[in-house]
Amino acid sequence: MTSWKLPRAFRRWVTFGCALVVAGAFQARVHTRPQATTPPTPAPQGPPAAPAARPDEGPVRGPNGEVIGFTKTAEIPGTPWRIHDVARPHPKVVTPGATPGTAPSDAIVLFDGKDLSQFVQMQSGRKVDPRWPVRDGYFEVGPGTGSLYTRESFGDVQLHLEFMTPSPARGYSQDRGNSGVKFMDFYEVQILDSYHSTTYADGQLGAIYGEYPPLVNVAKKPGEWQTYDIIFEAPKFNGATLVSPAYVTAILNGVLVQHRQKVMGRTSPTSTIHGYLPHEAELPLMLQDHAHPVRYRNVWIRRLTGYDQPEGK
Repeated sequence: MTSWKLPRAFRRWVTFGCALVVAGAFQARVHTRPQATTPPTPAPQGPPAAPAARPDEGPVRGPNGEVIGFTKTAEIPGTPWRIHDVARPHPKVVTPGATPGTAPSDAIVLFDGKDLSQFVQMQSGRKVDPRWPVRDGYFEVGPGTGSLYTRESFGDVQLHLEFMTPSPARGYSQDRGNSGVKFMDFYEVQILDSYHSTTYADGQLGAIYGEYPPLVNVAKKPGEWQTYDIIFEAPKFNGATLVSPAYVTAILNGVLVQHRQKVMGRTSPTSTIHGYLPHEAELPLMLQDHAHPVRYRNVWIRRLTGYDQPEGK
């Protein structure tokens, strides 16, 4: 049998055509493949813009167009008020003392340098006029005449007083310039000459007597005037049940010595654990007579009220 072959020119033409088809298919595949892209560079960000005032916040304006409050801002948790609430009471205006330590306008001046008319002493169960001597703008413990009590009763208060322990110093430990401030006649903050004098820690100047020593000893020398500023929060009772204990914050000679310290109870007994017995919401303040001629001056007291009281009270 005779073999048959395609002409050489025709074979070349077919080979060239097939090559063109394969190349075209490859090129089409390359162009249809997904192309990798570079993510755009984010534009630089500045500080976040302040939120625009909401139309429902209800700013309230004063006579000069100034904003004096709002009506529909967010609530303040635990209070009936909203932030910047226009209806929230303003505190009453109090004029501070002309110089540091002098009484502000809402204080009750217990001693103005002239007389002890704001105090009494007790004699055989009766109130009598004080027998502590007044001299040259100060008064002095009248040894053996008894302690001094305010005529008025108080609960939560701010007390300011200045005192001087005797000079030259005599005695040791508790027998040296001893007096004391007793709130409600039950809760004592100690007055004592503790300048280079050793006694038990919870009985020195600045102590809550029998419970807490002062944070630091900042006693001045005998014969120098010293200053107490004391915040006393009275205990609260519901009948015979203690609802809240007393707290004392005391600043002695400009230094914090008691930091809202919880009082354990009546501070006098030494043979029993201190505890509370129910009593009236307000009772007199007492200055102790320990037969040491401690001097006092510039004594004033302020009743403390809560937040959001009407302005006139």
